[in-house]
Amino acid sequence: MKNLIPKSFGKKRIAIVLGSTIIVAASVGMLLYQGTKNTVSLTLNGQKTIVKTHAATVNDILAEFEITAKAEDYIHPSKDSIIKDGLEVEWRPAQQVKLNVDGKETVIWTTAKKVEGFLSEQKLDVAEHDKLSLSKDTKIEDNMQIAIEKAFPIKLIVGGSEQQVWSTSTTVADFLRKQGVGLNELDRVEPQLAENVQPQNIVNVIRIEKVTDVVEEPVQFATITKKDHSLHEGKEKVISEGKNGLLSKQFEVTKENGKEVARAFISEKVVTEKTDKVVAVGTKQLVAQVSRGEDNSQGSGREIYVSSTAYTAGCNGCSGTTATGINLKQNPNAKVIAVDPNIIPLGTKVYVEGYGYAVAADKGGAIKGHKIDVFFPSKSDAYRWGVKKVKIRVLN
Repeated sequence: MKNLIPKSFGKKRIAIVLGSTIIVAASVGMLLYQGTKNTVSLTLNGQKTIVKTHAATVNDILAEFEITAKAEDYIHPSKDSIIKDGLEVEWRPAQQVKLNVDGKETVIWTTAKKVEGFLSEQKLDVAEHDKLSLSKDTKIEDNMQIAIEKAFPIKLIVGGSEQQVWSTSTTVADFLRKQGVGLNELDRVEPQLAENVQPQNIVNVIRIEKVTDVVEEPVQFATITKKDHSLHEGKEKVISEGKNGLLSKQFEVTKENGKEVARAFISEKVVTEKTDKVVAVGTKQLVAQVSRGEDNSQGSGREIYVSSTAYTAGCNGCSGTTATGINLKQNPNAKVIAVDPNIIPLGTKVYVEGYGYAVAADKGGAIKGHKIDVFFPSKSDAYRWGVKKVKIRVLN
C-alpha cells in the first residue's frame, strides 16, 4: 500500500500546508495590526471623514493627507496633540482678506467662516449707521475685500428745523437723498450738492418760495386853495370836501423758511380815484387900510416906545396862524405885529417906525409889556431887523 502513494504527492501536500499556514499567519498579523489603529473624526476645510490611523500626533495625521499647515491656519486640537481613539480633528486653512476701514486698507489672514465671524475675530464694532460693503452672513473667500465706512454725526437743518443725524462719507446730494429730503426748484443748500459731507458738518436746506402779494394803499387827497376877495383875510371856506382814493400794488415776495427776505414791485392800478379838497381863502383885509400918503406927524393916536424883535411864520414853536386867525403862510405880505394885549389890544391898527402900518394881530409867551414882535415873510428880513427900540403910534 505504501508503495501505491507517490512520493511527489507528499511533497505537494507539505507545500500547501506551509502556504496556508503563512497566509493565516499574515491575515492574523494584519488583523492584529489594523486593530491597533485609532479611529479619528477628521474635518479638512469643511469636509468631514472618519479615518483609522497609527499617526502619533495631529501633525502626523495632517502629513498623511499631505497637508502643510501654515501658522495662520486653524487646527484643533493643536498640532502636537496626541492622537487618541475617537478624537475629533479639524483643520481650516487661513485666507487673505483685504480690510478697508475709512479708506485705510490692511491685509489680514483669517480662518473665520463668515463676515460676521471675521468682524468678531478682529474686534471690529460695526454700529447701526456704519456702512458695511458685505452682509454679515457672507461666506469668507480668499482675497475677499471687506470695506467699512464709519458713520459720523451731522447737523441737518431743513426749513429752519434742526435735527442730529448720522452719515458716512458721501456727497451732500446723496446724503439728503438717504435722509429722504426732497428739494424744490428754488431751494438753496449749504454746502453745495456736489461737495462731500464731513464730520461735524452742518447741512442747511433753505426753503425758498416766491409768492405774489397785493397791497391796497390809500391815496391822500390834496387841498387846493383859491383866493376869495369877498372873504376877510385869514378866513377860509370849504367849497368841496376831499376824498381819499385807493391804489392796488402788486409785489413779488421772496421768502426763506417762511420769512420775507425780498420784495419786488410788479405793477399797480387805481381802484378808486381821489377827490381833492377845494378851500376858498379870504384876501380882504381885516381892518381898513390907512392911507399911505397920510402924514405920520399928523393924526390922532398915542405914541409909545417899545423893544422890538422879528419872527417868521415858520419859526420854532410858531403855528403859522396868528391869534386872530390870519394865516401868515398863505399871506406872506401881511403887516402884522405880536403884542402884549394888556398894552396894545388885539386888532389895533398901529404905525411902526421903519416897518409901516400894521395890525396888532398876534401875541406870544415872550411878548410882555412894552415889547413887540414884527412879522417878516423871510428869515433874512427878520435877521436884518434884529433887536432894536422903535417908536410906534397906536391909531385906534
